[in-house]
This record gives sequence, C-alpha cells and structure tokens, in this order.
Amino acid sequence: MIVGPTAVGKTAVVLALAAHWPVTVISADSRQIYRGLDIGTAKPTAKERQAVPHLGIDLVEPGERYSAGRFAAEAAGWLSDLAPSRQPVVVGGTGFYVRALADGLFREPPLPAERRERLRNWSREAEGLGRWATRLDPGYSGGGRQRAARCVEVALLTGRPLSWWQVKAKADGVMRPWYVRLTAPRAVLHRRIEERVRRMLDEGFVAEVRGVLDRGAAPDAAGLDGVGYREVVRHLAGELPDDELAAAIAGSTRRYAKRQETWFRHQLAGHLVVTLDTTEAPEVLAREIVQLWEERGD
Repeated sequence: MIVGPTAVGKTAVVLALAAHWPVTVISADSRQIYRGLDIGTAKPTAKERQAVPHLGIDLVEPGERYSAGRFAAEAAGWLSDLAPSRQPVVVGGTGFYVRALADGLFREPPLPAERRERLRNWSREAEGLGRWATRLDPGYSGGGRQRAARCVEVALLTGRPLSWWQVKAKADGVMRPWYVRLTAPRAVLHRRIEERVRRMLDEGFVAEVRGVLDRGAAPDAAGLDGVGYREVVRHLAGELPDDELAAAIAGSTRRYAKRQETWFRHQLAGHLVVTLDTTEAPEVLAREIVQLWEERGD
C-alpha cells in the first residue's frame, strides 16, 4: 500500500515500480471514483493507465454516494480476481478507504429504506452536521459532510454508532498490509501543490466543472464538494474572482494535505510501515521499495 498526501508523488512512484514488477494499481482515492472529474482529481492519464492497469477509477457519476465499505468490498473482489502473476499495489490518500480494505469490513444491519431516504434528504440541508455526528458517535473524528451524514444515519437507524459497528461487528481483514508512506518537506509539498493547481487550471479545470454542471449535476453533488472542485463551483457562481481562484484552491489543498499527513502518521501505528522522502527521484524510490520488499522474504 503506497499512501501519502495529495501531490506528494504517489503516481510517479507506482509508475516507476512498473519497471520492476507487473503492477496492477488499486486506487484508494475517494475523488477519482467519479466519472468526468479528471483534471481536478489528478487522475492518471490514459497513457499512464495503458502502461499500468488501474482499478477503482471512474466507478460512479458525480452525486452518487460511494462509501468506504463499498470500496473495500469491491476492492477485495478486484484483488481476488487478479492473476497470480500481477503485483497488486493499493495507492491513494483516502485514509478511510485504506483502513476499510486493510482492516476488514463490518457487517451492516438492514436499514429501513424509507427512513434512510428521509435522513439523507435532511442531511443535505442540515446545519452543523458535524456536531450531530460528534454527539451521536464518540468515535467520529471528522472527514467531511458525507462522512458526518453516514455517522448520523447509522447511529439513528441502528441505535449504535458507526464506530461501534466497525470495532464489534467487522469481518476479518482481507490482507496483511505493508505500507509505504510517502512524505516530502512542507516547503517542497507546498510548491508541488501550487504547481499542480496552475497546471490543472491551464489544462481546463474550470471547463471540466462547467461541463459537469451543464450535464445536470448539483453544485453540491458528491464529488463536486471536494477540494478544488468546490472553489471552482464558487468561481462559476460568481462568488470567487478569477484572480483569487488559484490561491483559494492551493490553500484548501494545503490544508487537506496536512490532514492526510496527520491521519497516516497516527492511524498506521502498529502496522509495518516504511517512510520514504519523495525528494528522491521516483526511480530511486521504486528500487528501494523493491529491495525492502524482497528483504521481507514473503
């Protein structure tokens, strides 16, 4: 599992790994699952995906809910279907996806469809949804509006918080993970983020979002509420001037990267973790990963 914050260089490292192994990537990225959201999620290009097969990309339309549990169930199937000759590498920065796959799935009890839909309609408009999630689930640690809505839904419809189900009722894990955590000095990461934002805007990020909205997606649809996309939505609504857009996206991305780094630093405790600095060239890091893997002997 290759994990780390946005813009740290995960894709470059896994592409370099393909020179050593017949790699198949399982993408653990909660934004790359959306069709049509390509530029702002920094999806691997068509050429890169042709060179290295990627699973977990372009799964649903913007606006459709896609939970960490669903990801883990589907990713477990992808892993079991891989030919023995392929080396599976889970790559991503969405901690909840990574943990759901590595630590196993909990068995969710049946939830009444009518009450569930009423709750979802309420949560779309509710103020202070995060506060509700915190009150209903002591284990809630943040993660955005969709995560908060999920915690509220499970707690109210089952009588027990989501964190209880995850601890008490989960199935066995599907793998023994070996984590490669990629990092970079803060100044380096911030520079890469700013460069990426400029490149995204040059490549047509605003036009991409306009097209998704024109096809009928709501401005607050799942996917469009992510980092970068929500700033472009505000820009298209006339709320964010053109000359402030790049700085707003970069600022949100820096804060998101900081949360990712904190999550991986604390949540991977107790697992086998190798930490590598991506100021080294991707080819150098790939050789080091292969060497460390072979030294493990399994």
